[in-house]
Amino acid sequence: MAFGEQTGRSAREEARSAFMRRGACPTLVQPMRTGDGLLARLRPTGGIFSIRQFIQLAEAAQRHGNGTLEITARGSLQIRGLQGETVQPLAADLDAAGISVPAGPIIELSPLHGITPDEIGNPLEIEARLREKFAAELLSPLLAPKLSILIDGGDSYGLAAVTGDIRVTAVSRGVWRVAVNGDEQTALPLLTGSADAAVHAIGDLLHLLVSLGQHKRCRDIERRRLLAVFPSMEGVLATAPERKGPLVGTLALANGSAILGVRPRFGQLQAAELIAFLAAAEALGATQVRPSPGRIFFLAGLHSQSAASLTDIAAGYGLSADIDDAAAHIAACAGAGACASGQFQTKARAERLVAIAGELLDGSMVVHLSGCAKGCAHSRRTLSIVGTDEGYNLILDGVASDTPDAQFASGGINSAIEKLARFIKNERQAGESTAACLRRFGKDDVIKAMRQE
Repeated sequence: MAFGEQTGRSAREEARSAFMRRGACPTLVQPMRTGDGLLARLRPTGGIFSIRQFIQLAEAAQRHGNGTLEITARGSLQIRGLQGETVQPLAADLDAAGISVPAGPIIELSPLHGITPDEIGNPLEIEARLREKFAAELLSPLLAPKLSILIDGGDSYGLAAVTGDIRVTAVSRGVWRVAVNGDEQTALPLLTGSADAAVHAIGDLLHLLVSLGQHKRCRDIERRRLLAVFPSMEGVLATAPERKGPLVGTLALANGSAILGVRPRFGQLQAAELIAFLAAAEALGATQVRPSPGRIFFLAGLHSQSAASLTDIAAGYGLSADIDDAAAHIAACAGAGACASGQFQTKARAERLVAIAGELLDGSMVVHLSGCAKGCAHSRRTLSIVGTDEGYNLILDGVASDTPDAQFASGGINSAIEKLARFIKNERQAGESTAACLRRFGKDDVIKAMRQE
């Protein structure tokens, strides 16, 4: 497996050792044991695969795993069903395909960088400078395994809604804003300045995190310490414009080319279907695949007509290019059979939810189906249905680990969900969203309605 800027066997082994010491999230170096074998997570340099590389990755997942791939809420890829003896052959195949996965914390770039005409700054340039100048710091075993660094070029389809420890956003030509701990609206701004100033600021934050001790996050840094390093932070404007998140469907560009965004159903792909779809995409001119937050991946290099052709066939391969697809409003983890902690089959439950409870899936909230209280598929407050030893916990506005508002036996959950959907349909006012209706009635009345005979 290639590791970005690291070259030579000793540097590669050093990077691998760093990952092992940090107990990082599942990677090819240290995959995670799940109910269907080992799971490895990866993100390529710059967030870009060539179409041929993505086909080779799917073939390798089929050859060395169980053929199931997933795209996470943050746009990373997961390969499932690996075994101890197949991890290194998989890594060798990806290395042979020229897929480079840098060591250290994940650096997320706005998914359409270098393509969209309204991009303000080049995230790839910031990443390259950062990896060159602070390569040793990025490999520190003291950094938190889930430390996230976001670099957003300021285009319409960037990372505005994605939370991060450190976020760098282009705000005007040649000017970047560095902020910590949040999304574009909530993160605390520290400075604005040139690309060099932004890179130095990231380095200062890495040094500060290391000085605090092992596995600290930006939320652990006291304000007084931030002020000591960034004395002008109180004068930095915190306002940020509203921007769109990445969307499925066709984005036509002024030069006549087009980008197609597709979403795997509930974030999961079968390698055989993916390979066939990618072969069709390659034949129609697609040159790149870019995984994106929102469990989407983009195909670049198309024209409007070829994008339309791919849209027409996507559903036959378990993919959707429909912006109104109700399934997009469900966050489902791997579930029973794929995860040792899963208490129910989340994908089957998700399909059932689409069939019986469309009223819940109007886009005003996410319905989170979690096989256990860890809540891996969705970290924000929402309507959560959580598997337990006895059945299901229902949390109307919270995360999977919260105290449940109601509990249902396994045999009663379908009826409860149908009653909830019917309640929303009957009680929602004109123009009112599902989320607003639930807030208006409150938890007690909603739970009462779900328990009525």
